[in-house]
Amino acid sequence: MERDLVVGVDSSTSATKAIAFDAQGHAVAEGRASIPLANPAPGYFEQAPSDWWGSTAAALRELCGKIDPRRIAGLAISNQRETFAAFDAAGEPLRPGMVWLDDRAQPQVRAFGETFGGARAHAINGKPLDVIPCLFRILWMREHEPEIFARTHKFADVHAFLSFRLTGRWVASTASADPTGLLDIRSFDWSDEILQAAGVTRAQLPSLARPGERIGEVSRAAAANTGLPEGLPVFAAGGDGQCAATGAGALRPGRAYANLGTAAVAGLYGAAPAINRAFRTETAVADDGYIYEMCLRGGTFVVDWMLGEMFGREGAQRREAFTALEAEAARLPVGAGGVVLVPYWQGSMTPHWDGDARGVVAGISGSTKRAHLHRATLEGIALEIAICMEQASRESGCALDHYVAIGGGAASDLWLQILADASAKPVFRSTTSEASALGAGMAAAKGAGWRPTLREASEAMAGEIVSRFAPIASNVERYRELRAIYSEFWPLMAAWNRRLAQFARRP
Repeated sequence: MERDLVVGVDSSTSATKAIAFDAQGHAVAEGRASIPLANPAPGYFEQAPSDWWGSTAAALRELCGKIDPRRIAGLAISNQRETFAAFDAAGEPLRPGMVWLDDRAQPQVRAFGETFGGARAHAINGKPLDVIPCLFRILWMREHEPEIFARTHKFADVHAFLSFRLTGRWVASTASADPTGLLDIRSFDWSDEILQAAGVTRAQLPSLARPGERIGEVSRAAAANTGLPEGLPVFAAGGDGQCAATGAGALRPGRAYANLGTAAVAGLYGAAPAINRAFRTETAVADDGYIYEMCLRGGTFVVDWMLGEMFGREGAQRREAFTALEAEAARLPVGAGGVVLVPYWQGSMTPHWDGDARGVVAGISGSTKRAHLHRATLEGIALEIAICMEQASRESGCALDHYVAIGGGAASDLWLQILADASAKPVFRSTTSEASALGAGMAAAKGAGWRPTLREASEAMAGEIVSRFAPIASNVERYRELRAIYSEFWPLMAAWNRRLAQFARRP
């Protein structure tokens, strides 16, 4: 039987999707299963590693029930980044996994910056100091759970754990290990300097493989659990953000991707490990090179929060309210009648790296309506993307000609037009709806020999462009004025906000 399909497994924060793609990148069949998320204390977000595997196995079983598994040429994994767990020698978790949303390690971030040096770490791993990399929760474990830390056989991200359950081998992709903060982005290897500072040995970490490299074969036990054929090749892919870039076709020069999901993430591909606080540098799901990535934790999360908490809309009512708001907000001028929203509901990563940052709405008057708030939300997120990605292009020397928008927010014509106008760049909408799974599928396609390079796999399998949003000259000029005002706001507010955050932490 012809092996004419590859499978991209996308293990995200809330669910696992297992999607079979053909050689043109068309989704042929899909399986999906949810992953529970626990919030046992303020700032603590955890998941059971058994749920990572259980969800993956269930999604694969559903997929294999829809196709003949003998058609599959290979499988690769896209994983939720900065999420990890500690395992014993038998591969059993020693505690719940800590999810990327978890911010318990803020004190460890500050201490590491003082002892190791934030600039030194940034130069090695490409990440400005921030609570999100796994490094700091590992340091939290060393301080607060020393017995578990000492017993840990493997610290493993989701990619490495799923690789272990599928093949029996602890292997992470360099593009999934990178977001842990433990990787040297120049050598594509673990950083001995950072490992020594963290008190972690190489033996406690997975082996590393480059995207598209074969890491093992599906074991008999995994085949029984998933419906996959025993011996099926498993290839390395990487973190979901980098996989999304590859899936969106953003390895080509001039193209940036803008993922308008729960978080708003945008990235631009380049060959050199450029370092700047306006972006974080991630190794790409590619044969070489990097993604210069801006990340705002509050993307559609803020839009949904507004609909639920401010406007009291849930379920079907929320969808109806969103449609009505889009129409009302589209009739408003650039700048939402002088209302500005700073979307730091979950703190600020790029460009300020301020974990104490919080959302701000300014310019409200008695004339402010709900549509002003909605438009200001979309504008605030678009301005963040435009400002950071313009600097990423300038500092990296890589051209930024246009964006491809993906994620749930890409369904909004208004939002894509605002992004086009705020960035003065065309924005395209493609047929790709599951870019992270597709990026993993591209890695499997390269590994299976369908294409000689990941760049060629991306070019061949990326979705088609179905809509184009060109910048409107008059709006571009108005957004240029608004950007100047917006860019000054947080530097003026940051010290005051930090005092407020310190006050709120005290009983």
